[in-house]
Amino acid sequence: MRNPVTGQSLVSYFDAGQALVERAVSAGTRAQIEWMGLTASARGRHMNAAIRALEGQEESLAQLESVVAGKPISDCRGEVGKVREMFEYYAGWCDKQHGEVIPVPTSYLNYVRHVSYGVVGQITPWNAPMFTCAWQLAPAIAAGNAAVLKPSELTPFTSVVIAGLLESGGLPKGLINIINGVGPTTGAALTDHDGISKLVFVGSPESGRMIAQAGARRLVPSVLELGGKSANIIFNDARLDDAVAGAQAAIFAAAGQNCVAGSRLLIQRDIFDEVVERLGRAAAQIPVGLPEDDATRMGPLQNARQFERVMAMINTAIESGARLMTGGHRPQGLPEGTGGYYLAPTILADVTPDIAIACEEVFGPVLVAMPFDDEAEAIRLANATRFGLAGAVWTQDVARAHRVAGKLRAGTIWINSYKAINVMSPFGGFGDSGFGRSSGLDGLKEYTLPQSVWVETGGQASVAMGYGNGVG
Repeated sequence: MRNPVTGQSLVSYFDAGQALVERAVSAGTRAQIEWMGLTASARGRHMNAAIRALEGQEESLAQLESVVAGKPISDCRGEVGKVREMFEYYAGWCDKQHGEVIPVPTSYLNYVRHVSYGVVGQITPWNAPMFTCAWQLAPAIAAGNAAVLKPSELTPFTSVVIAGLLESGGLPKGLINIINGVGPTTGAALTDHDGISKLVFVGSPESGRMIAQAGARRLVPSVLELGGKSANIIFNDARLDDAVAGAQAAIFAAAGQNCVAGSRLLIQRDIFDEVVERLGRAAAQIPVGLPEDDATRMGPLQNARQFERVMAMINTAIESGARLMTGGHRPQGLPEGTGGYYLAPTILADVTPDIAIACEEVFGPVLVAMPFDDEAEAIRLANATRFGLAGAVWTQDVARAHRVAGKLRAGTIWINSYKAINVMSPFGGFGDSGFGRSSGLDGLKEYTLPQSVWVETGGQASVAMGYGNGVG
């Protein structure tokens, strides 16, 4: 592992590999039986008690996340609070996962119950390791499962600490297992293990396809939350102060390393020059610096491979005719010793829809600005991508806002805002952005299977030889 700020070696650790994955799955299998031996209400109480083990550790967790991921400390402090929020929310669902009775037209009593998968495998990304750890663990155990989670090999440590704290707070030993290692060895051992009944992955479409294929070989279902190329649409009647501030935060927060980053800015033509000029001025004022500095609003990219990829995409776009409005280089005035993966906030204009940077995920602080003439063109440009994770509409016309939102092919749409996310609301994408949902009740349901039970209540048992006999 390398320090994103300096590019220097930070720490080394052993790859877990097949043997440790085997132990983790075995531990999860035992713990899940113990966990389901408790009443639903007791599981909820245990979850609430466990999350209190984080009290007093919030700053340490935030500092650890900031160092390893290169994220501003102010962002990491906020994400620690989200960890607690997620566990508290799903703890409340433990004893509210009701079944239902189906009024079949016979003497049978037919009811449906929701049963857990058993042990689930989860793989989380390097851009938000602490957030996505809780994002997946909380609903999984609330639904009665055990979990074996592999964080990215680039950012493994906050997941380990969170799991340890939760276990110290009273969760059964082995209910949550963290395995650290690289994808081809540890990741493959997890996805191929016969004891894993469902796979959940957050990351790139390329890796997501491999996860889905691994599950398909064993006929195991998967949930994939993949990348995005989200369109942020500004109409000429929008409140421009709000829209410009929203567009800036949408792409430059977390140095653009966010699956919902508003990386495509579609601006109505008669306000295009004004919006781009204002954004350029605002981008130049973003405090880029050391992650541990409270004033920093944007840190480095997390790793060298990602930095090189982003720079290559910028250079290719310029060679293809894009106009560099600002950025595209290391920021000026960084402290001495910051030889890591810094990139100044970057804006490209004169981008045509057919070049790669207009339709492929960049995952860096790079905004592509494109003009449109009318509502129909805005919708067409917004949907001209394989991705469908998120999008936004800025307008004061309420009818237009709802009309356009309804025609965008994306899992989350914001109107006159950006990146409002809460654990109560479902999150996921269309197309290459994946399938299945995280968070909300939909996220909880991803971790259970419906089971239909038929009870004969008549005086004489009905034994049918064919489908439909005895069912009126």
